[in-house]
Amino acid sequence: MANTIDELNGRRHFDYIVIGCGGIGSGAVYWLSKRAGPNVLGLEKFHLGHENGGSQDVSRIIRLTYTKECYTKLTPYTFKAWETVEEESGMQLVHRSGGLNIAEKGVTDYIMDLYEDAMKKGNVPYEKWDNKELMRHYPQFTVGPEIVAVYQKDAGIVNAALGNSLHIQLAQGRGAKVLDNCPVNRVARSSSGQIEVTTPLGTFTCKKVIVAAGAWINHVISSIGCHVPVYVTQENVTYFGTPHVKDFTPDRFPIFIYHKENNDIYALPVHGISGTKVGIDAAGKLVTGDTRSWTPDPAILQRLKDEMQKICPTFLGPVLKTKTCLYTMTPDRDFLIDSCAKAGFPDIFICCGAGHAYKFASLLGKILSEFAVDGRSQHDVSAFSWDREALTNPNFKPVFYMGTEKKSKL
Repeated sequence: MANTIDELNGRRHFDYIVIGCGGIGSGAVYWLSKRAGPNVLGLEKFHLGHENGGSQDVSRIIRLTYTKECYTKLTPYTFKAWETVEEESGMQLVHRSGGLNIAEKGVTDYIMDLYEDAMKKGNVPYEKWDNKELMRHYPQFTVGPEIVAVYQKDAGIVNAALGNSLHIQLAQGRGAKVLDNCPVNRVARSSSGQIEVTTPLGTFTCKKVIVAAGAWINHVISSIGCHVPVYVTQENVTYFGTPHVKDFTPDRFPIFIYHKENNDIYALPVHGISGTKVGIDAAGKLVTGDTRSWTPDPAILQRLKDEMQKICPTFLGPVLKTKTCLYTMTPDRDFLIDSCAKAGFPDIFICCGAGHAYKFASLLGKILSEFAVDGRSQHDVSAFSWDREALTNPNFKPVFYMGTEKKSKL
């Protein structure tokens, strides 16, 4: 639950202000509170727990597997960050089900080579299966000899909604304050050299700012002369009321990513509600945070049904619900984690999760808190700086299909 403006007792200065309290922002509030306690203020444009952005649901995939070393160096620490929250709260956030990457021979199996190379470099244990081995382990699948799979035992689900709320509650226990329904209208430098953050509830000053505002990132940083070339899409996810619930609990069925020719299909076992969950990565239409329709795309839903009917028919059932969320993606689908020093604001730190960051949310919050407090992080995130072609070349063609060089159709 957010604080009220009255609970600030007229206070208008904090050492650290976090703008945006979704997954990454709430993580930053949490980790900052461990270092600065009551000198932390979080500002959320909407009410806490809202579904306007990309951080709120009962289940998100967490995994060690990525195709790039800049991620596999971080993924083990994502689990450790969530473990810290679990230990402090006494609540379980991560549920390990194991995870699969699935591909078709001669079509998308080259992506599997990228995963394998990255896992070998990162010393991540895995197993490679043909279709028979896949169905021996998980008879829910019905796939032919064209299918190959890579299994990694540590993957699973992280409860996003619970993670966000625990971040905030635990931070408040250390004296941090969080105001919701409090959009930021302007960020500027005061005459005294501090940072001024202007909101409808008043102007606040601070030493350092962290911006994790998702689809509204440019609304916040435009006032300091910064702009991130991001693409915001409205995505679908569907929960199916399978009658075979027992076959799809996390102890009996893994999360999986099915690499198709133009998009990844991702699926999760039953968790939080009684349905299985499936979606298509980065298949939605371009929108903005303020103009999205909230209406699911029926073509995406039909494609999901058709694909799951082929490879795992008992996963399906009546549609329990189809919901939309936003992806806010850099042109290369890599994170942005950097300061705004190029605009004269080395004391403002910015993060964009590029539509695949929830598994990293608590860790990224920790990294941002280290930058704000110490000026550096123990983790190497240099690959995610402003200084790369996707963010500096206005003619860069977006690549939204992760693990490939396929240019996106816009």
